[in-house]
Amino acid sequence: MGIELHEYQSTLKSHASLSGIGVHSGKPVSIHFHPADADTGIVFHCGDADGSHREIRALVSEVGGTELRTVLGDPAGLHVATVEHVMASLFGLGVDNVVVEIDGVEAPILDGSAALLVEAFDQAGIVRQAVKRRYIRILKPVRIENGASWAEFRPHDGTRFEIDIDFESAAIGRQYLGLDLNADRFRRDVSRARTFGFMKDVERLWAAGFALGASLENSVVIGEDGRIINMEGLRYPDEFVRHKMLDAMGDLALAGARFIGCFRSYRGGHRLNAAALRRLLSDRSAFEIVETTRRERGRSAEIVAVSAPVFAPWAI
Repeated sequence: MGIELHEYQSTLKSHASLSGIGVHSGKPVSIHFHPADADTGIVFHCGDADGSHREIRALVSEVGGTELRTVLGDPAGLHVATVEHVMASLFGLGVDNVVVEIDGVEAPILDGSAALLVEAFDQAGIVRQAVKRRYIRILKPVRIENGASWAEFRPHDGTRFEIDIDFESAAIGRQYLGLDLNADRFRRDVSRARTFGFMKDVERLWAAGFALGASLENSVVIGEDGRIINMEGLRYPDEFVRHKMLDAMGDLALAGARFIGCFRSYRGGHRLNAAALRRLLSDRSAFEIVETTRRERGRSAEIVAVSAPVFAPWAI
């Protein structure tokens, strides 16, 4: 197996906290990340205005909404929304176990990317734990289609994303990005890509209760004339597809374990990502659970994957 696979689970070395507003709610929110024991996974502790509290595990089985964002829990009750950038940051940096406390119902959008989350986690530090990490290894192709859109998992030696987007807007057009994931590539090539939207959609979104906290400080906005409104322009020439990759990483982090394989999508989004993940996990012939181990080869060593004990955290 590729050297980017790690043998052991990890958590944060110390606490990290961030504050901001929800991009859809427009309300202020603080989020706190705490180190957690091995095999904890990512767990959100959220509360409501009436004092109710609930623990919500970051699993696809808890996904209650995928319109413009990913929602864990019951959108009409206790839930935490817009978790995709948080999950992508933990996934991209290789953090397995964290308890997340949030004092609202939506994660803060910050600057619209994962950059500030990455900075906070790097400052907190990441430590290895004494328990093996388990992976979902893809054994055969699994595909789902919705009109012209599609997503699929395929076997691959490592963890790879291939994202293809196609917008009528001249500012975006068709963009493709393929990336074999590791923490350095995530920091450099994906984490700084911001969410984006069209000025022509603003009034419709506001009327539907979305994008109430969106601004040029946290979103790339495309004007009526097809030009980027933000004075600073784009952070990457293809920032749009990089942000779609960021979202896909966050959505697939809800598998309950990392995967060894390639995820590909064309004109995808949160709903398609969740549907593809559910399709994969519902077919036990399509994957196996493995652990990694270090095998000596002369003076060098390689990480190889071996069958793991029965493990089913996703409970779809």
